[in-house]
This record gives sequence, C-alpha cells and structure tokens, in this order.
Amino acid sequence: MGSKHSSAAANAIGILVVAFLPLLVFAQAPASPLSPPLRYQAPQAVPALREGQPQALQNPAGRVSAVPSPSQQVQQAPVIREESRLALVDVTVKDASGRVMDGLTAKDFQLTDDGVAQSISYFGRYEMPLAVALVVDLSASIAPFITPLRYATQTALQTLKANDEVALFTFSTSVQRVVDFTHDKQSVASEIPSFVTGGKTNINGAIFDAAVYLERTAPSARRVIILISDDVGTTGGGVSAEQAENEVLKAGAGVFNLKVPGENPPEAKILAHFILNVPKLANETGGEVFDMQKQGSLYLAFEALLDRLKTRYTLGYSPQGVAEEEGRFHSLSVRLVPSHGTTEHDYRILAPRGYYPQLLQ
Repeated sequence: MGSKHSSAAANAIGILVVAFLPLLVFAQAPASPLSPPLRYQAPQAVPALREGQPQALQNPAGRVSAVPSPSQQVQQAPVIREESRLALVDVTVKDASGRVMDGLTAKDFQLTDDGVAQSISYFGRYEMPLAVALVVDLSASIAPFITPLRYATQTALQTLKANDEVALFTFSTSVQRVVDFTHDKQSVASEIPSFVTGGKTNINGAIFDAAVYLERTAPSARRVIILISDDVGTTGGGVSAEQAENEVLKAGAGVFNLKVPGENPPEAKILAHFILNVPKLANETGGEVFDMQKQGSLYLAFEALLDRLKTRYTLGYSPQGVAEEEGRFHSLSVRLVPSHGTTEHDYRILAPRGYYPQLLQ
C-alpha cells in the first residue's frame, strides 16, 4: 500500500515538473535582442576639452556628443543627448609699440559673449591646422606683381605646417576657384604664371565666395582669407559690403590683406571705400592689413603676414548664460586681465567682433 502511494506521488510530481518546466526555462532565458529595455538611460555628458586637447575638435559635424549604443536605443523613443560645445576665437595681442606679445596663457585673458563672462577651457597657439583661402586680384593694376607674387607664394607658403591646407581663388570681373584645398603648396604657386590680368575688381564677390567655400569644406580647421589686392574695388558683383562681412563672420574666418600698390585715379580710390572698406573688414574679423610698400617688398609682406597667423592665440569656451538661437549674431569682447593695463592704451587685441551660433565647434 505504501509503495502504491509512493509511486502515485512520484508520478504526480513528474507531471508537475513537466507542466511547469517550459515556464521555468522561459523565466531564466535572456531577453530577445528585439525586446526594448524597460528604462532608457541617457548617455553621460562629454566633458569640456582641456588645454592641450585640440584633437577632440576634429569632429566635422562641429559638436562633441555621447550617443547610446544600438543595444541602449529604444525604437520610436526620443534620443537624449547631452553635449559639450566649444566656441573658438583667434586673437592677436600687441603691446603699446605694436609688437606681438608672447608668453601669454589662458589666465591672462578675459572673454565675454553678449556681455556674459565666459570660462576659457581650451588654449593654444598655432596648434590646430589652418585652412587658407588665397584670393588674388587679377585686375589690370596687378599685372606688374604677378612675377614677384609667384616667388613670394612659392617660398612663403612652404613655411606653413604640412597639415595646413591652401585653396586658390582669382578675381577680376568674375570669381574663379583655381585650386581646391590641398596640402601641396607648390601646386598653388605653379598656377600663378598662367594668370592673365584685366577687367574690373570684384572684391566683394571674391570675399563672399571664399567665405562660403571655407564654411562648407573646412569645418575643423582655423579659417583664414588672404586677400592679395590693391583694395580698390570697382564693382560689388551683386554682393554688398555687409553681405561679404556677414559671410566671413559666418565662416568664422579672419581676413588678412596683402596690399599691393595699384595705378588708380583718385576718384576710384574714394569710390572703393563705398564698395568694400578692406581695412575695416580685416579689423571686424580679427585680421590685419600688410602693406607691401611699408614692408619693403611683396615677399617680405607675405612672409610677415604668414608669421602673424602663427602668433595668434586660440581661445575656446563652452558658452554659458547666453541664448544660442540659430542665425542670431553674438558679440564678443576679449581683453587682458587688469594687471596688463588697459586696452588700446597699454596693448591692443585683434579679434573678431562676434560669431554666429552655427560656428560652435
């Protein structure tokens, strides 16, 4: 009798095990890859760049982001990103005598964005690659300088770093992009002997086109326009001075002018300031004018200009306390700490007057 009850109990237990085994196995099995997680975990914020970390700025999209892996993403759920963005400002600092001030550090600078003080989180000097748009005037007044320009270009451009890029534009009545961005500086110089001069001087169109090209093709470099011209524009080419300047500021570029003498009547020189005031444009964008006659030769002026590009300080900061509306201009102010004296009296800073939010790196 006892054995019969024992056998019956064993059979009952066996039936229960068979019945519940699939449920136990299912409960222990890992979730399917297609199963969404119960909770979405936002990625951690990327810390702001520190001094000596320019490589983190190489992101062509212009932002440093933390993005969840595919296993963390939820289908049709909003993707949450926390970003650290960096605005970059190139500045030149001169003492009261006009000499470039060396040896400065991030602690020597004070910077405001729309009047709000900012903390400098990146500091460098000619560490990031340059993207240089060389814009050459081919109006008739430039003809005597084509030969020395080739020598100056061939020699001076070789002093740039190997990873610096140069593109070549020419202009008279119309604007031409002759050489796309290249690390081969010699290929740029080799184009100059084929130049043919003549026509009007469409400076506005040339500056505008070069700025658009820089903005589209050099997102991770420090952008520069080198204008080689007598600065006497005779036509705007359908581009106003304001449009040209705004496009340069949108591109985050500085305009540096290599000014050559030209044979122009007095009335043409007066009219040129209404078409485009090149010294004003250089000043508004943190650039500078290098006059061939003051420097002694075209080569010396070109050499001095390129040397200036290498002495600029680059300040980076993550904008705090300012609205970042797309397309709204932000005013910048850069000065040294009070121990250096007062600006325009004890020193002078060349910096862009502002930027547009899409320039955040």
